[in-house]
Amino acid sequence: MSSVDLQSLAESLVDAARRAGADQADALSASGQSISIDMRGGALEHADRAEGVEIGLRVLIGGRQASVSASSHSPAAIAEMAERAVAMAREAPVDDNLGLADPDQLARHRDAAGLQIADDRPDPTPDHLQDLALRAEAAARDMPGISQVESANASFSRRFLWLAASNGFSGGYGRTTHAISTVAITGEGLGMERDYAGESRVWAEDLPAPEDIGRLAAERTLARAGSRKPPTGAFPILYDRRVASSLIGHLLSAVNGSAVARGASWLRKDLGQPVLPEGFDLTEDPLRPRYPSSRPFDAEGLPTRARKIVEGGVLQGWTLDLATARKLGMDSTASAARGLSSAPSPTNSNVILTPGTATPEDLIAKMGTGLIVTSMLGASINGTTGDYSRGAAGFWVEGGRIAYPVNECTIAGNLRDMLMTIEAADDALPWRGIEAGSILVRGMTVAGA
Repeated sequence: MSSVDLQSLAESLVDAARRAGADQADALSASGQSISIDMRGGALEHADRAEGVEIGLRVLIGGRQASVSASSHSPAAIAEMAERAVAMAREAPVDDNLGLADPDQLARHRDAAGLQIADDRPDPTPDHLQDLALRAEAAARDMPGISQVESANASFSRRFLWLAASNGFSGGYGRTTHAISTVAITGEGLGMERDYAGESRVWAEDLPAPEDIGRLAAERTLARAGSRKPPTGAFPILYDRRVASSLIGHLLSAVNGSAVARGASWLRKDLGQPVLPEGFDLTEDPLRPRYPSSRPFDAEGLPTRARKIVEGGVLQGWTLDLATARKLGMDSTASAARGLSSAPSPTNSNVILTPGTATPEDLIAKMGTGLIVTSMLGASINGTTGDYSRGAAGFWVEGGRIAYPVNECTIAGNLRDMLMTIEAADDALPWRGIEAGSILVRGMTVAGA
């Protein structure tokens, strides 16, 4: 479906909502197509292709709101959606902070020109994606010690969305994603270990070669052979760059306006206070060209911009949409995101942590004895207190050197204390939603053998 058709759909939804009795309304229309190929043992294991058009409508009446979505977009379906949404809104609780942006707040640029977030080359064919997956699988399988390749996947998606609102906003843009991933296995039975590698990009030309991804999956898997539990005690922990972003993600969750407005954030009283060591900045830039979460405007039509969440270690502000900003007596940071059937909520786009000057090897040597975490599973995070506990696997370090791989352990601490002790390495990778290198954290608890 063309952008003109999506624009017409979104604007028709808004018009229908106003006719049905809504005070204000905004609507999303989205078209998408995707294809995914999985190879195993040199043969096609699974192929999936999907395409469709979906629409979503939010209506507001006297401080009440409701959201609905549908895959049917006939005139009759649109009229029925609007009537249903208005009926739902009239039964919703009142929140005087709800409401669309004022017209003078809206973005002037209504497309993504210059951001390069949609590959303008022809879409890859299924045969091409199958070839990429085969090459990744072969590279992993050919590494001595790999017993099997669990899966090798190549995928592509192209999506276009349009946002229209009764305050006069109407704009849209497209986005593409190319991805390759591989999961490899070594050993058998109880001695089996697996690991993976995967990369995604907006532009196909920015992807690593599939052979590089397959070999990396194999190398990571082979390094895990012979894993055992680590000792129990208090040790420094190095979050490998594969998982360091999760630590920063917990900080971002704590400065999210939704949590702060509910009083459910362990940082709710720390605006203007140190939350990272001196010298660390945490910057958000939704306008980075070719980055997967870049966007010219947010889900409420406000212009996005770069900003410092943390500067010099000091917390500068919350991440806000219009409703949470009004609750807190502040201005929106143009951070709203929404699904087709949900109201806007704050989120982040392209976050960068100040890199360190040390290499990961320097930090490992500095640890002496401790744990390198390369993967995690499960989580028990108390958003109000910052108490933190997660299952982990990685490598045990003794004498400043990797001694052996470990699994089946738990790491625990308090996020406030953890983040105030961090040291960052210089190995951050580009193209990530959170760009952070390996991070060393002092004084955590490891529960192993």
